[in-house]
Amino acid sequence: MVPPLRERLSTAGQEHLLDALDRIDASGRERLAAQLEAIDLERIGRLFRELTQDGAVDVTGLEAPDVIPLPTDEAGLASEREAREAGEALLRANRVAAVLVAGGQGTRLGFDGPKGAFPFAPITGRILFAHHAAKIAAARHRYGCDLPWYVMTSPQNDVETRELFTRHGWFGLEEGSVRILVQGTMPAVDRSTGRILLEAPDRVATSPDGHGGLFPALARNGLLAEMRDRGVETFFTFQVDNPLARVARPAFLGAHALAHAEMSNVVVRKLSPDERMGVVARRDGRTILVEYSDLPEELARARDRDGALIYWAGSIAVHAVDLALAERITADGGGLPFHAAIKPVPHVDDAGRLVAPDGPNAVKFESFIFDALPLATRVCSLEAAREDEFSPIKNADGADSPATARRDLNRLHARWLEAAGVDVPRDGAGEPAVDIEIDPRYATSVAELKTRIPAGFRVTGPTVLEPRTG
Repeated sequence: MVPPLRERLSTAGQEHLLDALDRIDASGRERLAAQLEAIDLERIGRLFRELTQDGAVDVTGLEAPDVIPLPTDEAGLASEREAREAGEALLRANRVAAVLVAGGQGTRLGFDGPKGAFPFAPITGRILFAHHAAKIAAARHRYGCDLPWYVMTSPQNDVETRELFTRHGWFGLEEGSVRILVQGTMPAVDRSTGRILLEAPDRVATSPDGHGGLFPALARNGLLAEMRDRGVETFFTFQVDNPLARVARPAFLGAHALAHAEMSNVVVRKLSPDERMGVVARRDGRTILVEYSDLPEELARARDRDGALIYWAGSIAVHAVDLALAERITADGGGLPFHAAIKPVPHVDDAGRLVAPDGPNAVKFESFIFDALPLATRVCSLEAAREDEFSPIKNADGADSPATARRDLNRLHARWLEAAGVDVPRDGAGEPAVDIEIDPRYATSVAELKTRIPAGFRVTGPTVLEPRTG
């Protein structure tokens, strides 16, 4: 029998919540008690004790990553063709699902709403959700497949995301072919005492449980079982803030399958040792990802005899995950390990007054999808060209901003047009002199563009290439 809530709070050292329950009215007490009943208090205490101890992450025995490089010769091109054909076969056989991680808000962009609702396209103003939906539609059409699409939100943006998809007619996709699921939450605790914080007198301060919460969220909502019933063997995961992401890229899926991997990732070469990217490496015969903040400077700057960075493989948060691995991780209600993030969290004090901290005062618990890598029996890492696949929108300006993503997508589309035999006007610096948008449903590659572009087509001003409607 589960002990009464008051006994559990007292045993867990959370007596301040007993006082909080006594301070509020009956309806508030009912709401707060229901939230507290759902929290594993013993687990929160254990995580606080284990994760807030001082000490650097152990990187002893770290080795260079094992990565399939970009093809540079005929043998490499032949291997890429073989992988592409294998991936296309998986798609046509309906063995693949796509999963979008979209729990973020646009706060850092100065945008009020889900990051997926951010209007990034320079001409049409298309939002990120619509852009990714067009990629899903393009893959379904090209390979004649179902490619079910799962979109993971957070409690902060779930309602607004669902309303957005409904209002926009599911961005041209059949409603039943898209599943929206919400990730879990964890309570925030005081960084000094481990006491659970309240964001209001009748509400616990919580935060999303990290992108690693994808696995338990899929299991909790019955979606891993749904994938299994549909015959899906592998799901492709990507982030909402990267408009260059190549959704369900066949060559990546095929490389994953041919390597008999349980989990795979896409990496790009870091621009410098100081770039804030997690790096893929190996330790004890396993592939791992080391956060940039955990990689000592001497390792971040270490070079081989040819002068190249040893730890160069920056993760772009694109993965292929075998269903069997996800099922194993979530067996018996399990998930990935948590990490502690020290953050400022507004909260109410013991008198019920709101406190706005002037610095990091709390611990948030987050799990990361890349912690599944060392749990996989085999891992495949594939190098991609950054200019083709990675330009995230994270900051309002400067690096990794809407301006740089628009520039990089414009450069990509200009290169495609030129490779298809179309002249693109360029300025004195060699940049495209006009904005260009190519809808993924029109073309997702140079080869596809060549079959679509009309004879004599010219670029003389801002250009949008999209399928005809009506």
